[in-house]
Amino acid sequence: MERWRLLDLGYSEPLMAQIFYESVAEAVHRGESPNTLILLQPDRPYACLGYHQDLEQELDLDFLKEKGLPVIRRSQGGGATYLDSNQIFYQIIFKDSGAVSMDVERLFEKLLAVTVETYRRLGVPAEYKPVNDVVVGGRKISGNGAGRHESATVLVGNIIIDLDYDLMARVLRVPDEKFRDKMAKSMVDWVTTLKRESADPPSVEEIKKVYSDVFQELLGVKLCKGEPSELERSIYDEETMPRHTSEEWLYMESMRPERMAGRAVKIAHDVKMVEADHKAGKLIRMRAEMVGSEIRRIQIMGDLFVVPKEAVDILEEMLIGVELEHTKLRSVVDRFYDVTQAQTPGITNDDLVEALFKL
Repeated sequence: MERWRLLDLGYSEPLMAQIFYESVAEAVHRGESPNTLILLQPDRPYACLGYHQDLEQELDLDFLKEKGLPVIRRSQGGGATYLDSNQIFYQIIFKDSGAVSMDVERLFEKLLAVTVETYRRLGVPAEYKPVNDVVVGGRKISGNGAGRHESATVLVGNIIIDLDYDLMARVLRVPDEKFRDKMAKSMVDWVTTLKRESADPPSVEEIKKVYSDVFQELLGVKLCKGEPSELERSIYDEETMPRHTSEEWLYMESMRPERMAGRAVKIAHDVKMVEADHKAGKLIRMRAEMVGSEIRRIQIMGDLFVVPKEAVDILEEMLIGVELEHTKLRSVVDRFYDVTQAQTPGITNDDLVEALFKL
């Protein structure tokens, strides 16, 4: 039976809660740390942005600054959200394990079975909803993301104990307050919590114990309690934290001259900036500088998951100089998958071609 380490980090400050697992992943990649399950809770609220998202387009930065809420861009895909201590995070880091598949969609299915069974043992009839959600009666009760760090594979997710729907809607950037009110009501309809679904909500410690027990049973591994190593703390202090607190990481490069939101902006004769959205299993947002029908520069964003995440950069490079012609776009997209062996859960070759064709 495989032996995995269990790190229970209790209440952790937002940056530690959101990114320390990356330091563990680096140590696992180097062969210096064992496969690990981390359980923790943020000790205060913050806003979190998906790796492929545009900061200024997704979050209300003025409100976040006014309330003193930190903003953290994670290394996983997915959408912008509000997080606080009413959620228990599970962060799973491993390599070379016979207990879990390396295929991302099978990985989600296997590891989210743990989340589903945990909720069920706590009296909540949860179900797995591909690609990366757990739902109760069609309402989301757990959000999850996966990716790779070198040779290590990572899955992160949460058990939602309670949720401030109004604040969750407030941190997001929206066209107007009327839209925000509708969004908050929609969240109540489509996102639920343990407190809403359980007549007698369990304690945090009970939730952690049930999750750990189910994890061992379904994966066939033995969890051994441990502590972060000196190497992991050093990687966090010297590499992970400086990267995530830099302006370059938080804002990332944005090629738009102004906010375009689904329209074209003419720059010069035959030159324009175009933005187009395509909703597949995940949102794909394309932003490009076009000269006639030829792509000169392009940025691919959205709440999508791409594994490895750096593969998006390769696709962007491959599309430079390509005309918006279906056969040519399809050829580039197919070659991208062949060359990189990238995985895009919820998004197919056809989805990418269709998104590009909207430019």
